[in-house]
Amino acid sequence: MNAIGKKNRRLVMAGASGLIGRPLCRLLAEQGWQIAILSRRPQPDSGNRITHLAWDGVHAGEWEAALSSATAVIHLAGEPIASRWTKAKKDAILSSRLHSTTAIAAAIARAAPKPHVLLQASAIGYYGGDRADEELDERSAPGSGFLADVARQWEAASFSVESLGVRRVLLRTGVVLGTGYGALPRLVLPFRFFLGGPLASGSQWVSWISLEDEVRAIAFLLAGESNSGAFNLTAPHPVRQRELASAIASALRRRSWLPVPRFALRLFLGEMAKELLIASQRVSPRKLLEAGFTFHQPHLQQALQEIFSTGRP
Repeated sequence: MNAIGKKNRRLVMAGASGLIGRPLCRLLAEQGWQIAILSRRPQPDSGNRITHLAWDGVHAGEWEAALSSATAVIHLAGEPIASRWTKAKKDAILSSRLHSTTAIAAAIARAAPKPHVLLQASAIGYYGGDRADEELDERSAPGSGFLADVARQWEAASFSVESLGVRRVLLRTGVVLGTGYGALPRLVLPFRFFLGGPLASGSQWVSWISLEDEVRAIAFLLAGESNSGAFNLTAPHPVRQRELASAIASALRRRSWLPVPRFALRLFLGEMAKELLIASQRVSPRKLLEAGFTFHQPHLQQALQEIFSTGRP
């Protein structure tokens, strides 16, 4: 494999406007990367190492030319999953991931020369949501359910680039905790009104990662030429759902006392509640730790204290 030199740091990124993409762009620009962002609504170039290219997330176009001069591609785009899953919503979740990934893989195949590496988003939903207390790492078999099916197809859509000599890294991300938007503001809201508590039994495992460590881990995997295949992007200490609720209550100086019954979650949120909120996934970042990555925020209480001290989730 060719090493990524400091003089040739050109990157194409899809999904740069999301929770992870925005701080990742800032970090990589600080590290000297020139970044071309693929976007349905491209913004004027700001002159800070970042340019914007129009792309509809499906079709080939002028944006492909950027891949021939790029060292790396990072693909984070996909329909958000945190809302009630109607049939149309589920179709959008799957199709947005498959179409965009297929288009990027095809563009890489046509590029000359080709990027050295593709980092593609995935999720720990790959392992399914009914794994109870089973300890899961990258060697674990895939699970069942809608999100597991999506993750399997999503990952398979870019498999062809490996035969072209492109290093491929799959980012199986857990619950990302950070300020702004994403999972944490939704989890925090009931506690602000003194209504917070564990979801369902509270015994289910939650595999989480701070936004800071998520972004640092992606940059780490980008830089390391020996890093390939699937990596679980989760903190090394998953917690029970009741522990998460208690930690949020403590950070807000509230009580965690009002459990949300399983039937209520299923009634209001349907299948999404079963696979996201009631699911139990005890995931280990085994490969990430073996590669030498050091977490800044490995423990939940510490992570929440630092997140709350820097902004309002």
